[in-house]
Amino acid sequence: MKLFYDKRRSDPIYYVQQGYRNAKGKPTTRNVKTLGRHSELLKITDDPVAYCRQQVADMNAEYNAGRSTIQLSIDYKEKVDHTDDAFSKSDQLNIGYFYLQTIYQKLELSRFFETVSADRKFTYDCNEINRFLTYARILDPRSKHGTFDRLDNYFEKPEFEYQHILRFMDTLTANSGAYLKWLFQKSNNVIPRDTSVIYYDCTNYYFETEQPDEDVVDEVTGEILSDGLRKYGMSKEHRPNPIVEMGLLMDKHGIPISMCIHPGNTSEQVTAVPLEKEILHTLKGSEFIYCADAGLGSYSIRKFNSMGGRAFIVTQSIKKLSDAMKHAVFNDYDYRLLSTDVPVTIGKMKTFDRMAPENFSLYNDTAYKVIPADKAVDLGIYDYVKLENGQTKKVKATGLIPQNIIITFSRKMMEYQRIIRERQIERAKRLAASKDPEEIKKGPNDVRRFLKRNVKTKDGQKAEVTYILDDAKIEEEKKYDGYYAVATNLKSDRAKDILAVIHKRYQIEDCFRIMKTNFAARPVFHSKEKRIRAHFLICYTALLVYRLLECKLDNRGTHVTTENLIKTLKNMNVTDEDIYYRSTYKGSKALDALILMEDLGLDRKRYKPTELKKKIKKILK
Repeated sequence: MKLFYDKRRSDPIYYVQQGYRNAKGKPTTRNVKTLGRHSELLKITDDPVAYCRQQVADMNAEYNAGRSTIQLSIDYKEKVDHTDDAFSKSDQLNIGYFYLQTIYQKLELSRFFETVSADRKFTYDCNEINRFLTYARILDPRSKHGTFDRLDNYFEKPEFEYQHILRFMDTLTANSGAYLKWLFQKSNNVIPRDTSVIYYDCTNYYFETEQPDEDVVDEVTGEILSDGLRKYGMSKEHRPNPIVEMGLLMDKHGIPISMCIHPGNTSEQVTAVPLEKEILHTLKGSEFIYCADAGLGSYSIRKFNSMGGRAFIVTQSIKKLSDAMKHAVFNDYDYRLLSTDVPVTIGKMKTFDRMAPENFSLYNDTAYKVIPADKAVDLGIYDYVKLENGQTKKVKATGLIPQNIIITFSRKMMEYQRIIRERQIERAKRLAASKDPEEIKKGPNDVRRFLKRNVKTKDGQKAEVTYILDDAKIEEEKKYDGYYAVATNLKSDRAKDILAVIHKRYQIEDCFRIMKTNFAARPVFHSKEKRIRAHFLICYTALLVYRLLECKLDNRGTHVTTENLIKTLKNMNVTDEDIYYRSTYKGSKALDALILMEDLGLDRKRYKPTELKKKIKKILK
């Protein structure tokens, strides 16, 4: 701030002037305080100029100390600044991404992209594009074109063109292997990674198209030279769209390790081992426990994770066990309580009075037994063989793998499953009453599995087809209520510790939920394979940055839900008031947790322009 007055006048008025940049970015000034007329100031001082200069100096001292008292004149008839833009834009700028930048900066991706672009003459900054595509995927997920249109909503206001985004995506895909390895290694700068247990799972993402990609086939040999990514495959949502399959590896803390993308018709069973082999070169040691659900526990996967000091813990379907193994499961002998190892019977677990206070701990406890099961055929597991034409064939596995089956029974789980089944039966009854045979298509988890076709014929008349409840099917399912099984080749570990590992599988499902729901990773709008793969690399980067941030908060004992954390970062906007930035957000528990984790001083109502610039400059280094 400086003193301003018209020296040509004999009785000038003294003003305090503030310098700022207008909407067009040009420097200008405005009067923020009137100190008085020269003749009036002579009544209190012999030297009005010296007096006013001292007033300005005091105001500058207050301003530099973080406080300043100014007077503003407001013209309520003043018009908004006119632009030639096609639509009106908000002047709010997001600063919540500063917290994401504190994580991103420790990944040292600027160095990675410097190496990538060392021998290339790029006219754009790869790291800058990657940064804002990552932030946008977390805070404001849109198509790449939609993200480009909203770059002005960030404090830094990055400057790159839409075509630069597309070219960058091609570059990212070309370096995907090195990129994923770099992310894992540098993530140790944020949180020390614990890869003693590695979780694996697969999911599908659909596209806004109804046409799958065609394979490129050699006309002479018939060999498939390249597979299209977008293929029809099994989808839990039963959407009539082509899909791609993502495989995700996660560490013990729920933080991603690596990922892979496959055509939508690829069997998930054949994706685990190749990805594991890739990360063996990245991990410091090759010894870890592979953990997955039953759908990713084929014979080949279990065999691979029985070598090199590795181990496996996978869920096991009790229904697929051999008759001899099922007899051992339902034989009410040798069961123990998981909490105390005290012998218990399943008969007692099913019949005790759950409302009695002395049984509360028993109701929350679990019974278990360990059964040796070395023969793959006894477990009903399969292997997957790749044929010469590129197809995958499912075959019954008959090999031997030293392993145990841990069987558990929970009264609480039994009651929950029976409540769910009763609801399904009621729905099945209503469906049977509709008498529409075209609607009766049974599935493994469909309520229509409880219905069976009943045909009655009368002499000389057309057969009458009805659907009735399959009581035998219902009773057969009830036998398995409350039971759960885990297969492992760990011999010396306690059952309680093994079950604690498998119960953390929910975190990888949570990763998929975040990408699909919070990051809007689907539907995918790209059609070229390079862009599709780059899209998921960006989604993966966003997930890694978010999970690292979440883990840092959890380590301080301040857990914040995904929805609350993302909403807080998204709503942390400021608006330019010419001489300062004013916060348009309020404090919250989520913001308090962020400040405790990384105090960036972003809990103020007003910020000096230079102050925010210094903050982002500091965390960009």
